[in-house]
Amino acid sequence: MHVAACKEFYANLTVSISEKKEAARSCVRGAKIELDGMILAGILSVPGNNEICEYIKDIWEEGKYYKPLEITKKFANNDLITVARRVKSTEMKLFQRFLHFIVMKNVAPRFGKRDTTNFMDLTYMDHLLTRRLVNLPRVMLKHMTYVISVENHELSYGDWLIMVFEAFYVPLVDKLGEEPKSYDCFEETFLTICQLRRIDGVWWLGTSENRRRDDEDEALTENIQNEEVENEEQNDQEDLD
Repeated sequence: MHVAACKEFYANLTVSISEKKEAARSCVRGAKIELDGMILAGILSVPGNNEICEYIKDIWEEGKYYKPLEITKKFANNDLITVARRVKSTEMKLFQRFLHFIVMKNVAPRFGKRDTTNFMDLTYMDHLLTRRLVNLPRVMLKHMTYVISVENHELSYGDWLIMVFEAFYVPLVDKLGEEPKSYDCFEETFLTICQLRRIDGVWWLGTSENRRRDDEDEALTENIQNEEVENEEQNDQEDLD
């Protein structure tokens, strides 16, 4: 992350928000930057025409694609819960905590501990888990509005802003920030424990390809068991003969 450039970007940032569109303007080292969802999607090479872009803070109401109470039960792993609420990390399974980290560091980055989710976290954790396509550029622009509205917020999306700066020819002369800490990195062993499977260099969970391979593994196991039974029956017959 180019810290000085990011600070200047947020210091000069203005964002206008309507029901269907967000627009951001800033200036970094003399270069004017104008963004909306589609422009940002093109820069980041991600989809930008999806409708899922909720920005949830203190009120968590039922949406088109999610039900807060059901999400709470799912990530707290407790069907007896009767009221939608935040979920603590101690209530979540390991893979669910991994999803929380992804959302907390990439979808709506912020300072804070990882031991408790907020409503925004839980909603996007559910979107990820159910593989709903999210309009990340619009979420980013909404979150940028929040970043400049509060004091001492972290410089969100620092790594992705490098791509924005390059697209608008911002001169980047300052040094990059520190490398990620060890606790911000995930090794293959951890991902495997989370029941993710690596297929052709990509990590997957719950995909049709995984299901196909699981079916193949199950079929292979069944064949081995059948062969063992047949061999035992054949041995028993030979003993009788």
